[in-house]
Amino acid sequence: MPAMNPASSIRFSTWMSLAVVSLCPVLHADVKLPGVFSDHMVLQRDQSLTFWGWADEGEMVTIEFQGQKATATAFRQLPNPLSRWQVKLGPFKVSTTPASLIVQGKNRVERKDVLVGDVWICSGQSNMEFPLARSADAEKELPVASLPLVRLFTVPRTKAAEPVGDVRATWQECRTPGSFSAVGYYFGRDLQKALGVPIGLIGTYYGGTPAEAWATRNTMNNHPDLRRDFSERIDKLRNDYAGAVQKFNADAEELKKKGKRPTAPPPKAPVIPAWQGSELYNGMVAPLVPYGLRGVIWYQGESNADRAAQYNVLFPELIKGWRAAWELGDFPFLAVQLAPFDKGRNRPVEQIMATPEDSDWARLREVQLQTGKAVPNYACVVTTDVGDKDDIHPNRKEPVGARLALAARALTYGEKLVATGPTFKEQIIQGEKVLLRFDSVGTGLVARGDKLTGFAICGEDKQFVWADAQIQADNTVLVSASTVKKPVAVRYGWADFPVVNLFNKEGLPASPFRTDNFPPPPPLPVKAKK
Repeated sequence: MPAMNPASSIRFSTWMSLAVVSLCPVLHADVKLPGVFSDHMVLQRDQSLTFWGWADEGEMVTIEFQGQKATATAFRQLPNPLSRWQVKLGPFKVSTTPASLIVQGKNRVERKDVLVGDVWICSGQSNMEFPLARSADAEKELPVASLPLVRLFTVPRTKAAEPVGDVRATWQECRTPGSFSAVGYYFGRDLQKALGVPIGLIGTYYGGTPAEAWATRNTMNNHPDLRRDFSERIDKLRNDYAGAVQKFNADAEELKKKGKRPTAPPPKAPVIPAWQGSELYNGMVAPLVPYGLRGVIWYQGESNADRAAQYNVLFPELIKGWRAAWELGDFPFLAVQLAPFDKGRNRPVEQIMATPEDSDWARLREVQLQTGKAVPNYACVVTTDVGDKDDIHPNRKEPVGARLALAARALTYGEKLVATGPTFKEQIIQGEKVLLRFDSVGTGLVARGDKLTGFAICGEDKQFVWADAQIQADNTVLVSASTVKKPVAVRYGWADFPVVNLFNKEGLPASPFRTDNFPPPPPLPVKAKK
């Protein structure tokens, strides 16, 4: 028998595992519910909810909850060997009193301790995955982290070439949440306290993962720029390597004729991206669709930080793809801006502040903030004050969750409160100085420290220097530098590790920004090791 290629092997093994799981209810003639419908779950309030599961083909299945009842017939969906049933119930009002969900076919299934409130997905890479037990406040928080009206559901790490139909997990009461996302926990804790309703948190996260792995297949296949960008990226890696090998061999042959040997090592084979488009959506998001939800909180971007222009297309399209899959309209999508990180260079702050630099991390933060212009019902929370210079995983997660909860309360629940820090609005050049206006100033701008830091200014030469910045009485900021007589542009916090201190009086930090649209500088040439 000829050997399978790796891609075919993955698809075959994925199909076989699904087939085995799918056949179980058929062989045993049992009605089966997906893992996301388990004891202790939270159902989304005020929505018509879809319930689904599997049974024998043609079997009549009745589902009942809080006095509502509906019946459906299980039908075969080829090529899937499983017969699926699906019904709609609701809407349901908030309920803090545990109830049972009853499903009746040839057998009876009961799901107990079911609450009705709001369900939020917590997704992204390692900073969303970062567990509560490792957070800065864990010692204080864990002893009081038993929250009966907060429920947790953690999706196991799963890659899949095709969308899978179920997930091996169950809802848990929030009693020992040390292994759950710290950001998700603090968000849910604060939201539950503010709203007084049950909160269900679905954690689906995987460290070190790029956004393309979380996008739907339609997103990756149907958008021409994304399809071309990712295929061309891999082709370029391979072609560059082939060209380098060819040149090395030719140079080596010439040196050989002269009785010499190459001094430089041969080129290294490229690292082809380990993550394929949509494989985490397939394995860790698709099984949740169309479970009722209120919105999504998202902390991801580190793995895409060197491709900000691409992320500018990919991230809004990812959001649109998730919304299209759920068919719930433009549900809230709340993102966390990348925290400060000096990429492990172990530089003292004085060295970082020596000269303004360009930054791919700053460019990605800009995309994260401006995504709200491309998609509605979006918010981005700023974390310039809770980063760790030498650790890509800062452990201060409570402020991040708290700011996400504030954003949700303002955007989703309509509360009249200051939920974001200052954001750049416009610049006005006034001779040798630049006046900056801001939105979201709250009750006023403040500097946390003796004077403002992190502002840089340039003239027509586009060479940025550190600037003097002062808050004015009308909540503007006046920026200048003695060496720049004809200013053109200003940047704030434009660094991998921004050292900044502009806040509003409500305690929320200003987002990094720039008033220019200068392209990124070309990459520095790689110096050969001696």
